[in-house]
Amino acid sequence: MRRAGYGEFNDPNTGIASYTKRLGGGGDFYPRFHAYVETDRDNRQFISLHLDQKKPSYAGAHAHNGEYEGGRVEEEGNRLSGLIKNAMDNAKQGPGGQDLGNPEEKRGFWGRLFGQG
Repeated sequence: MRRAGYGEFNDPNTGIASYTKRLGGGGDFYPRFHAYVETDRDNRQFISLHLDQKKPSYAGAHAHNGEYEGGRVEEEGNRLSGLIKNAMDNAKQGPGGQDLGNPEEKRGFWGRLFGQG
């Protein structure tokens, strides 16, 4: 998330960690993208993303003017998805661009050509 421009935010009330990315310049905290990394019942991780337009209306409130769908949220979701896919693809690559998931690639050019391991 940090590589995507997000900073970690630990909610002092709940102790739950999340990530935020401000959209405006200056010292304004809003609007901002707000993301939670969550795990489903099959133990797969996913990102829950929304756009906070403003802070809660009154002290102690957790409700805010958040958008959970729409153009900006979808664009940011697509951007994050692309960054994650790229990072995963890069992690599978070994030195020289070899695909570490394919044993044929581990042998090198001459080994594949002559069938030698």
